[in-house]
Amino acid sequence: MNLTHAHLADGRDIFFFDDEPRERTVEDPREITRPEGGNEMRFDPFLQEWVAIAAARQNRTHLPSSDQCPLCPSTPERASEIPQAQYDVAVFENRFPSFRGDEPVPADLLSTSDAEQEAAGLVQPGSGRCEVVCFTDDHTSQLAQATTTRMRTVVDAWAARSEALLQMPGVEQVYCFENRGEEIGVTLHHPHGQIYGYPFITPRTRRILDSAESYRQRRDSDLFADVLAAEQAEGSRIVRRTEHWTAFIPAWARWPVELQIWPNRPIERLPELTEAERDDFAELYLDMLRRGDRLFSGRLPYISGWQQAPRSASQGLMRLHCQLFSIRRAENKLKYLAGSESGMGVFINDIAPEEMAQRLRDLAEDAADPAAADPAAAGTASTEEEA
Repeated sequence: MNLTHAHLADGRDIFFFDDEPRERTVEDPREITRPEGGNEMRFDPFLQEWVAIAAARQNRTHLPSSDQCPLCPSTPERASEIPQAQYDVAVFENRFPSFRGDEPVPADLLSTSDAEQEAAGLVQPGSGRCEVVCFTDDHTSQLAQATTTRMRTVVDAWAARSEALLQMPGVEQVYCFENRGEEIGVTLHHPHGQIYGYPFITPRTRRILDSAESYRQRRDSDLFADVLAAEQAEGSRIVRRTEHWTAFIPAWARWPVELQIWPNRPIERLPELTEAERDDFAELYLDMLRRGDRLFSGRLPYISGWQQAPRSASQGLMRLHCQLFSIRRAENKLKYLAGSESGMGVFINDIAPEEMAQRLRDLAEDAADPAAADPAAAGTASTEEEA
């Protein structure tokens, strides 16, 4: 792995992952300190969930002009968050983190607190870690435009940082994700994602683990393996299957576009991926991004992230998988989380998963042909057999 580790002027870590071996000298000339405002966590006794309070984030950079982008390379005239004139993939500690601190959440917190404390909302000091992942130094690019070599470097960065964060005190679960599009709520246009090191098991993951454990007890079987086998056998919701991965729209999809990409063998975390699995995913993922960009007019706004096993999860309950979903449901329509979704947590999907899977399958030829694809979607052609 072509990795350089350095520090920014205020002490934060920065890591450079290069496509090819490269010698780097990193010096941050800025006179900066970390923003004031501590991080705190408060416990919701009704939903049994933690809420992060991060007041400093209110002052984070919001949609700056391109010449003021903090993720572009530094120049002699302006020092950015990345003190290099050029980079491939850069990862650094977020200056405005949602989670920050190295004090783990006590496992026995509920049993050691009394009723009065729990009813008032338990409070813990901020913990965890947040990092920013820059996919390219080209401000006007998109991840869908990346070469397979660059995409593979991104996969390696995700895996390396997941492994490192899981070894840090105060980190229980690692989530690598990307938000794309102003419709989603991005505050920086430069192609980038984030990595959250949560100090607890997130609510979604907790429910998945509970469901997998219940299924194991009731069926004496692996929920992930059985769902994957059922999808592969049924076939109508599979978008593409390769040697190592299966991309499909789940039967229970909540979002208009909701793609899940699962490894064909049981893997719990990103660092466990083999070289061949990483190569295969890099090509498959770019193919899926390019198909998504041709679904509607313009680039698809999306959230994409990796679900991987928390540090304390029981062996064999979780299978690593990538979930990509979009709020766009038509050329000029977005899926808003209104009364039922936001108020009660009950989703209503306007597009049948089988229909969306077919639409994505039909885009294979265009997605594989750079001349026919959206200008944002040029790259290596897909060669695997379609489902």
